Amino acid sequence: MSLWTSLEPASATVDPGSSTRVRLRLRNTGDVVDEYRFEPVGAIAPWTTVEPQTLRLYPGTTGTVELTFAPPRTPDATAGPNPYAVRITPTEHPEAVTVPEGNLTITPFTELRAELVPPTVKGRFRGRPKLAIDNLGNTRLTASVSGSDNGDQLAYDLRPSNVQIEPGRAAFVDATLKPRKIIWFGPKEQRPYRLTVQRSGLKPEPVDGTYLQRGFLPRWLATFFGTLLALAVTFALIWFNYRPHVQSLAQEQPQEAAVSSIAPSPATTPTPPPAPSETPSSAPAANPGNNNGGGGGGGGGGGATATVTAKPRQDTAATAVNRLAADDPSGRHICYRAYVQGSGWQKPVCDGTMAGTVGKNLPIKAINIAVYGVQGSAANSFVYDPQSTNGQGRWNPNWTAIIADGKDNYIGSTKASDPYIEGFAFNVGNGQACSDAKVRDHDWGDPWCKGARPDLDFAGTLDNTLWLEAFKLTVTP
Repeated sequence: MSLWTSLEPASATVDPGSSTRVRLRLRNTGDVVDEYRFEPVGAIAPWTTVEPQTLRLYPGTTGTVELTFAPPRTPDATAGPNPYAVRITPTEHPEAVTVPEGNLTITPFTELRAELVPPTVKGRFRGRPKLAIDNLGNTRLTASVSGSDNGDQLAYDLRPSNVQIEPGRAAFVDATLKPRKIIWFGPKEQRPYRLTVQRSGLKPEPVDGTYLQRGFLPRWLATFFGTLLALAVTFALIWFNYRPHVQSLAQEQPQEAAVSSIAPSPATTPTPPPAPSETPSSAPAANPGNNNGGGGGGGGGGGATATVTAKPRQDTAATAVNRLAADDPSGRHICYRAYVQGSGWQKPVCDGTMAGTVGKNLPIKAINIAVYGVQGSAANSFVYDPQSTNGQGRWNPNWTAIIADGKDNYIGSTKASDPYIEGFAFNVGNGQACSDAKVRDHDWGDPWCKGARPDLDFAGTLDNTLWLEAFKLTVTP
C-alpha cells in the first residue's frame, strides 16, 4: 500500500486573530479501496482544523482536504515560522502512517497594558506608586518610561526607566514622585501627572495618575498656634494692668494669728500621720479594747493552704484593645501584633505604634488585629509565591472577617513551612482605616487611608522578591 501527498502551498502566512487555508492533496497509489483519517500535530495543532476529517479513495484516485489555521491574538501565538504536520492513517493498513509537513509563519503584533498601582498616592514630600506593564503581544517588548505633568511641579525617579518584557509576562517600574515646592500650611493640593510608556516607532502609551500633596503642618495647627499667641498676649496685658496686691495681705495675716486666743501651743500640736510607705497596706486595724480576742482570732485562721500557679493568659490584640475601650468607651481604637520569623509573636501595640522590626531583614509571617468602635474588621494576606510567573506573590484564598469589636482577627500562618507576608489588605465597618508599611530594602511609605467597608486599605508590596518588615495602623472617624 502507498500514498502520495502534496501541500499547496507548503508555506503560508497568517495574522493572529485571523485565519488562512492550505490544501492537502493525496492519491491512493495502492490496489485496494482505503479510507484515510487526518489529525493535525505539532505546536499549532490546537488552532488547526481539517475538513473533512476522513476521506475514502479508490485505487488511482485523488482527493483533497483543507487545513484551516486560526491562531488567536494572544502571546501564545509566537511570531515567526512555526512548523506543522498532518498525520494520515489508512484504515486498511493503520501501520502505514504518512505525515506530510509544512510551515506556517505567524506575523508579529505588539500590544501592552499599563496600570498605576495605586492610581492616587498621598504624601508631604514624596509619593511612591508602581507602574505595572503587561506585554500582551507575541514579540519581546522593549520600552522606556518617562514622567511629565503640567507646570513641571513634580520630579520623577523611575527604576528601571527601560524595560524588556517577554510575551505574556509583566514588569514593574518603581516610581518616586517629589514635589518641587513644599506646602507648609494649607489644604491638600491635587497634582495630576502622567507616566508614558514609549516603544520604538510606535505610539506612546500614557497612564494618568494623581499625587495628593499634603501640607507640612495641618491648617488646624496653624490656627491653634495663632489662637494660643493671641491668648498669651491678652493674658500678659491683663497681668501688667491688673496685678493684685498680694504682698500687703500676706503681711497682715501673721499679725492676726499671733494675737489669737485659740492658737494651739507647741505642747498640744498633733503629730502628723506616718507616710504611706511606713504603714503596711495589708495589716488589720488595731483594736485597743480587745487585745486577747484579736490573738485568739489569729490562731483560728492559721491552717495550711495549697497554692496553685495558673498559666498567664496570652496578651493578644483583643485583650489590648479591650483595655483601651475600658478607659475610653466612646473612642475608636485598633490594636495589632506581628509574628516575626525567628522571634515569634510580639507584644500587641495600638493606634499607630510600630509592629515588626526595622533593619533586621526579618519577614512577618502572621498578623493579629482587633478593633473597637468601628464594627469589626476583615483582612487577607498577600504572601510569597514560589511558583510565581509574573514577579508577584499571591493572595490567600480566604478572607477572615470578624464583624464585632474587641475580637481577635488573624491572617497569615505561623508554620515554619508556610510563606511569609509581602502585604495585606484590611477594612473596618465604619470610619476610616489608615496604614503605613516598611518593606525590605525600602523606607517607610506615606500613610494610606481608605473609607469603611467595602473599601480596602493595602499595606506592603506585591513584589515577590520583597517582604513586609513592619507596619503601623490607625482608625479614625
